Amino acid sequence: MEKQNNTETNKKYIKPDSNSCSHFPALLFRMKYINRWSLMRNTESENIAEHSLEVAIIVHLLATIKNKYYNGNLDPNYVAVLAIFHDASEIITGDMPTPIKYFNPELNEAYKNVEKIANQKLLSMLPDDFKDTYEKILFHEGSEEWALVKAADKLAAYIKCVEEEKAGNKEFLKAKESIYNSLKEMDRPEVKHFMDLFMCSFSLTLDELDY
Repeated sequence: MEKQNNTETNKKYIKPDSNSCSHFPALLFRMKYINRWSLMRNTESENIAEHSLEVAIIVHLLATIKNKYYNGNLDPNYVAVLAIFHDASEIITGDMPTPIKYFNPELNEAYKNVEKIANQKLLSMLPDDFKDTYEKILFHEGSEEWALVKAADKLAAYIKCVEEEKAGNKEFLKAKESIYNSLKEMDRPEVKHFMDLFMCSFSLTLDELDY
């Protein structure tokens, strides 16, 4: 009988405060209007909504590889969610071109602080009951999960360079070389495993993929 009561309670609609309206998801849906690589000539533009999905796919694979082969104990679904939200702050800050972001340590640190303030602003838009859930998603620096998201972010940038080169655009050749060296310097076996297993396909045409 008690089980029936719990089921009935779970189905009962709880009306939000009529005076409140959260802008959180509406702002996130505007990620599609913010383009990346703004200083580069692109054959195909890329916005941060597209990029975030690609990073989520990559990091889910990285976590799976790490768990299967390299003694990892990560939740692939959780790291994928981190990736979906990893550039959410750019709704407020915009996308800072990499040469500017990393021009010197002081500027990089200042930008990190701006990102934190932007994420705090996004978090403040949520009802109090939601904040503990999304605080764990928006604030996570220093964790192994976040380090894996950053590796996936770098891989997504490398794939973008490969695709631009495949389209005949030489604008991304230097970036491709630089990002490849950064990936090697990470010295993460799951990243090398991903590249050896999956990168061969990104240079192929649709017909060559033979799906």
